[in-house]
Order: sequence, then structure tokens, then C-alpha cells
Amino acid sequence: MSSDADDFLPLTPPAFYVLAALAEGEAHGYALMQRVAQHSGGTIQLSTGTLYGLLSRLVDEGLIRDAACRDARDARRRCYRLTRLGTEVARAEAGRLERAVELARAQLLLRPRRP
Repeated sequence: MSSDADDFLPLTPPAFYVLAALAEGEAHGYALMQRVAQHSGGTIQLSTGTLYGLLSRLVDEGLIRDAACRDARDARRRCYRLTRLGTEVARAEAGRLERAVELARAQLLLRPRRP
């Protein structure tokens, strides 16, 4: 397991959106599916199989960890939270994406920002 955030880049869009969703705070799988769909404007709809495979990989890589669910309505629910490394990786990916958008604006592929 690497400790350098840049070693994890680039992230897949689903991985980035899951890490970004967990930046809001811990969540269980269904809540993550909802957050990802909302944050992506509906462009990323994670199936349960895709989500739980991704969560397992992110845990193995040390980017997220299991957390005790604060919402204990269902004891079977597994919740997840970002690790310090996961936060660093999400920030590094956000920076990478920001630089790509800046390039797209400079090349007139996107409209310039309005003040």
C-alpha cells in the first residue's frame, strides 16, 4: 500500500465520487449511492455490485475504512469513512481535475468563468 496520494491517480469517476461523498461524513452503501447520483447530476448510477466491489477495493487500498454507523436503525449496515490517505487522494484528484478544466478553458474548449 502506497502512502503517496499521486500514486493512486487518476481515479475512476465512481471512485472519485465515492471519496467526495464520504468527505461529507460517514455513510452506508445506500446513502453513498444516493450521494453519488446527486453529486454527479445523475450521470453516475452505481449498482450495488459495482458499489460494494469499489468499496472493498478502497478499503484494501487504505483510502476508506469501516466505521460504526451512527444511524443504528439496522445493525447489519456497514458504514464507511475516509482515512487521512483517502482525503489526500481525493484532494489530489480534485486538483488534477481542476488543472484539466483550466487547460480546457485556455484552449477554448469550455467557456471562461464569469466573475
